[in-house]
Amino acid sequence: MKNLRGNILIFITAFIWGTTFVAQMSGMDNLGPFTYAMARYILGTLFLAGLWYAYRGSRQKAREAGTYIPGWKAGIGAGCIMFVATSLQQVAMVYTTAGKTAFITVLYIIFVPIAAAFLGKKIYGENWVGAVLALVGLYFLSIQGTLSLSYGDSIVLVSAFFWTGHILFIDHFASRVDVIELSLTQVAVCTLGSTIAALLFEQVALAPILDAWFAIFYAGVLSTGVAFTLQVVGQKYTEPAQAALIMSFESFFGAVSSWLILGEVMTIVQVCGCALMFAGVIVTQLGPILRPEKQKV
Repeated sequence: MKNLRGNILIFITAFIWGTTFVAQMSGMDNLGPFTYAMARYILGTLFLAGLWYAYRGSRQKAREAGTYIPGWKAGIGAGCIMFVATSLQQVAMVYTTAGKTAFITVLYIIFVPIAAAFLGKKIYGENWVGAVLALVGLYFLSIQGTLSLSYGDSIVLVSAFFWTGHILFIDHFASRVDVIELSLTQVAVCTLGSTIAALLFEQVALAPILDAWFAIFYAGVLSTGVAFTLQVVGQKYTEPAQAALIMSFESFFGAVSSWLILGEVMTIVQVCGCALMFAGVIVTQLGPILRPEKQKV
């Protein structure tokens, strides 16, 4: 049951991240990528700071019971990895398409089980089958035209390795430290990094930020504040290979929300890609059902 709970939380995370794509498309019309990131991360930091304060009672009980382990140091590490990953994506978008960026980024569904295996994690056959199905589905969903590796694609590929590191980093610390402190700190680190980058490379003005307030609010509170916290909590109960596969559904939800809200057309090939991604997730769930004693407890 805890494995299922973790998967549901990560699935909600993927839904929020995917629908945030629509907010980013509208919010960045008159904003540079680092300015937009700065604004959303500031909101996310404020939201998580309020959440941290709201749970002060639970934290005090954990201290009294001797089970409290602060998440500040782990959050700094997670935040540094996350900032590099998101920054590489933003720079790469100048040189490549959004579809290829989405596809190459989510190569972490292959990189995570490989890296996890090297770190001693048990990776089952259904993880590999599910990852391959989802990868093919992502190709059909995201790629248009020929598949070639350009300069921008190479940058995105590097970011995929950092996302792999982020997932494995969270997997290592999520069950050991205070998850709200971890999430708050990683977002605060991204706020600092994005602010410095925006001031160095972009023209920061208040009026465009206020004009994009709803898109920033959605990305800042739901995507940055809620979703990254749900990721950390969900990974307490879910194996990293499963978490990576489920999180890859942000591409699926991004495509569907763009179709529903922005009126973008989904082709038959893209619909088939969505079906393959669903099949991949279903396959990965067969193992936990058949081997309940292997689930995280």
